[in-house]
Amino acid sequence: MTQPINLNRFRKAKQKTEKTEQAAANRVKFGRTKAEKAEDAAAKAKPIDHVDASKLEE
Repeated sequence: MTQPINLNRFRKAKQKTEKTEQAAANRVKFGRTKAEKAEDAAAKAKPIDHVDASKLEE
């Protein structure tokens, strides 16, 4: 005869694995340092600043 399954233990184990997967996804999504964010912002603003500086004034 098979062993009975404790549904509470199964549910809690499933929740724990889902939480760890979500945590890993959040680390990838939000896990950047302040310096990395500033570097990306500067790289994004550089072409815009170049275009603005090249405009002719009338």
